[in-house]
Amino acid sequence: MLLYDAPIPAPNPRRVRIYLAEKGLSVPMQSLSILAGEHKGSDFVAKYPAGQLPVLELDDGRMIGETIAICRYFEALHPDPPLFGTDPASIAEVEMWTRRVELNYGAAIRNIWIHTHPLTARVVKQQFTEFGESNRPLAHAAMMVFDTALRKTRFLAGDTYSMADIALLSTMDFGLFIGVPIPQEADALKAWHDSVSARPSASA
Repeated sequence: MLLYDAPIPAPNPRRVRIYLAEKGLSVPMQSLSILAGEHKGSDFVAKYPAGQLPVLELDDGRMIGETIAICRYFEALHPDPPLFGTDPASIAEVEMWTRRVELNYGAAIRNIWIHTHPLTARVVKQQFTEFGESNRPLAHAAMMVFDTALRKTRFLAGDTYSMADIALLSTMDFGLFIGVPIPQEADALKAWHDSVSARPSASA
């Protein structure tokens, strides 16, 4: 197999790298430059029409895209240590928080990135700056939801580090990179960020 990857600051490829590091798994990787548009090159798109990263190419040629799908593939092969929960309730909680990261916070960060950042201005045909800026309060509100949860539990989906934490860390660090800070009042979220950033996997 071969994992098509992209370097920091790309958050989605990093999400898979953190997951693999937590599992102690080593997977062959090929790095592509998003800024150089290598993931949109004709050879790559012919192989994977979505032209997105990361994507896992299996030995039989099948291509698995989307970060959670890739990580679930490895979870099925290597269930320990579990990062998607261990029983029906914890599995549901990890899924719930991961979706909240992606659908609420992640969507806002993506819109801010696409429509307000100077790097994306080079490739986006038309930036809707006002729309992009309107997503900043949505990102703030999402972070405060996480902060409220983290005042009660050590990690986002409970007392065990999980895929939900990986999703939030990779998205939050990308948000910091594009100028979306952690709210000053979000003390629990800041403490969580310091803690998970100190894990060896965070450097993946």
